[in-house]
Amino acid sequence: MNKEECLICKAPLEYLVEDAEMECAICHKKEPSKTRCVNGHYVCSDCHTQGMDSIFGLCLAETSADPIAIVRRMMELPFCHMHGPEHHVMVGAALLTAYKNAGGALDLEKALHKMYSRGKAVPGGACGFWGACGAGVSAGQFLAIVTGSTPLAREPWGLSNRMTARALESIGKAGGPRCCKRDSFLSILAAVDFVREHLGVQIERNVPVCSYSSRNNQCIGKRCPFSAAGRRKPRVAFLCVHNSCRSQMAEALGKKLAGDVFESYSAGTEPGARINPDAVLLMKQTHGIDMEQTQHNKLLSDLPDVDIVVTMGCNVQCPTFPYSHREDWGLDDPSGKEDSEFLAVIAQIEQKVLDLKRRIQTGAL
Repeated sequence: MNKEECLICKAPLEYLVEDAEMECAICHKKEPSKTRCVNGHYVCSDCHTQGMDSIFGLCLAETSADPIAIVRRMMELPFCHMHGPEHHVMVGAALLTAYKNAGGALDLEKALHKMYSRGKAVPGGACGFWGACGAGVSAGQFLAIVTGSTPLAREPWGLSNRMTARALESIGKAGGPRCCKRDSFLSILAAVDFVREHLGVQIERNVPVCSYSSRNNQCIGKRCPFSAAGRRKPRVAFLCVHNSCRSQMAEALGKKLAGDVFESYSAGTEPGARINPDAVLLMKQTHGIDMEQTQHNKLLSDLPDVDIVVTMGCNVQCPTFPYSHREDWGLDDPSGKEDSEFLAVIAQIEQKVLDLKRRIQTGAL
């Protein structure tokens, strides 16, 4: 994945001490700025955030009360770059949406328009030049919107400023250089706690694991509270009765396609003596995996402690098996059937493994 800097030539950015008149390389608008790439390219905030209005449709259709999951879905949209002033809107928009979905009284569409207008007014580079990261300011704007704060308000005015202060304190403690993803997550988590304490609305709180470090030239690594370094990946157990076909293929595909996000295991309540030979042959042909060399049939008692249990569709009962999340994939058993049936199940497992990977990455689980 390419590391993002200049949107025009991908060269590193430089930050000037004083404003200089610059011409946007996209729309050719001229305005004072301190930011350009080392090759002289400047992109104005309007061009940098082109397409950001797509967040309205996403937020209005959203049902989740988890603002981390919501903002990560925004981060996957084409308008969002590794760094940029779009985060000054996204943080507040994700919080407004989660607040509404958690039971907060709010006209969401009207609130999103306010957030869009106010967030866009905070320029890129505010974290360094103003001493106030736009993501933290966005958290304060969120609280100002839900409490109806004005310059003459008493309690809402105080709460909004305290919210901004808490978000900025969290960002400041992490230290620089800036990372718009890290600062967005810190601001959101600070707001979730603040809203629970002061407004009594229980917004979901999930701490993400960063998946953006490869795109950030200034990543602070293990200093980041969301760094994957040193954190145990969640363990996923794929279960079926005989642990000879579907669960074995799921373990193999989990290791190949999602090993960077979760650990994969499989087991059965009545494991067979060997892995299904048709499954072994077709997994070799389709994915180059020799399950006879890398896997074997196992009992539930052979597994380590796991976080997620996935049953294949065979009503496996494991009442004493601890886990934090369980789901059933409802897969037909292809044993004894034509190769086409096996291939169809392999394709289903592949898509479900990738979906599970995405949900773990985005904090949906």
